[in-house]
Amino acid sequence: MLEPFEPLRQGLPPIDPAAVSSSASCALPARYEAVCGARQFTKSTLARWELGERFDDVALVVSELVTNALRHALPADVPRTGEQDPPVRLHLMRWTSRLVCAVRDPSDESPVAREEDDFSAESGRGLFLVDSFSDSWGWHPLAGRPSGKVVWALFRLRAE
Repeated sequence: MLEPFEPLRQGLPPIDPAAVSSSASCALPARYEAVCGARQFTKSTLARWELGERFDDVALVVSELVTNALRHALPADVPRTGEQDPPVRLHLMRWTSRLVCAVRDPSDESPVAREEDDFSAESGRGLFLVDSFSDSWGWHPLAGRPSGKVVWALFRLRAE
């Protein structure tokens, strides 16, 4: 069950792979409308996993991660053909006590959090929001094919 997600697990905090209970993934087109699709996918997945109460925080983080992937990892001047793998992919993975949202993109560039204290800016606060609303986040390069990186955010879930 974890095989397609194995590259995503590299760089994640230690989590017992045997404890994974669910995973879901969707390809996103290289258009900003994909952010809406990512939010809808997240909403339906969390509802199926009975985690609907976490939607607001998780959807905000998913929106920021997907927006960053589209804005910074897919420059407008790079030609795209329909034969390519989808350039951005959203993965949601649920463990017993944790939920991980991971966004894969084709860029090898590391995500950079804005160091300025300009909170009135209209953009550039994405990683600050990811850091504020998730319990932890990080990124790692992908080895082999596909190339690129994964940026992930982890949410702790309440013990039942």
